[in-house]
Amino acid sequence: MEENKIQKYHSAEDCPITATIDVIGGKWKPPIIWLLLRGAMRFGELHKTIPAMALKVLSRTLKELEADGIINRKAYPEIPPRVEYSLSQKGESLRQIMTLMSEWSREHIMAVVEIDEKD
Repeated sequence: MEENKIQKYHSAEDCPITATIDVIGGKWKPPIIWLLLRGAMRFGELHKTIPAMALKVLSRTLKELEADGIINRKAYPEIPPRVEYSLSQKGESLRQIMTLMSEWSREHIMAVVEIDEKD
């Protein structure tokens, strides 16, 4: 008898969605990626756009996204130093899924909040 090559049960660790969330998930990575979808931004611009985020956390999060190949960091040899962050090709490939998640959120989460606030 031929062995069944389709695995019927997978462990949670095998879930490809979990692997994606490990890279782009968390409190601050999605908003940073969302902002960079509009174009390159400097460190200070990102911090001004997300004022609730501590500088240390922003720095660490940008390093993690860079290490995962989601963003590019370009340092200019100037005084004072200037650094720009932009999405890499891998990061750009998230555009469609980020747009879909944004639309889903507006329809299923933010719309519910607006309805609740009207009551």
